[in-house]
Amino acid sequence: TEVTAWRTRPLDPIWPIVYFDGIVVHVRGANGRVSQHTIYVALGVTLEGHKELLGLWLSENEGAKFWLSCLTDLKNRGVRELFIACIDGLSGFAEAIHTAFPETRVQLCIVHLVRAALRYVSTQDSKAVTADLKKIYQAATVIEAEQALEDFAQAWDAKYPTISKMWRAKWADIITLFDFPAPIRKAIYTTNAIESVNSV
Repeated sequence: TEVTAWRTRPLDPIWPIVYFDGIVVHVRGANGRVSQHTIYVALGVTLEGHKELLGLWLSENEGAKFWLSCLTDLKNRGVRELFIACIDGLSGFAEAIHTAFPETRVQLCIVHLVRAALRYVSTQDSKAVTADLKKIYQAATVIEAEQALEDFAQAWDAKYPTISKMWRAKWADIITLFDFPAPIRKAIYTTNAIESVNSV
């Protein structure tokens, strides 16, 4: 009953930042067999700046459709506004957030984006590619970031055309951070805040 009370407790109506991420866990069923499941995690930052675990949901695998049911659960428990949702690059996730909370700004996790980009890159190029990607997300303004992406494409498209293509396709959800001052950028550019919850 304590768990049920926690899972259904009312939540504040306004959350400036919420981090969403899934962690894969191994679960032993009643039959003794071990299977993979995903725990969906929502970690919010209150208006006072404190972190609070909003919810944990269990599903067989991570998908945008299940995330929508988690978002609906948050709404049913009183959440009216999420200013910024920090997410990984899961396909359809940003759309799920906009379905539940149309006004929410989405910020894709830069760390996830860089990791995804490096999957295409040879070991000898990875340091240089990482340095050039850093020029994009550490730019002072969105105009400088666009120029840095252009420079990246010029330098690397011949070898790794998928990287700039991938960043351009997700650009609207990458550049949210440029609308905010440095301390907020630092808080929203990655979903790493949730990694510590996952490790616990």
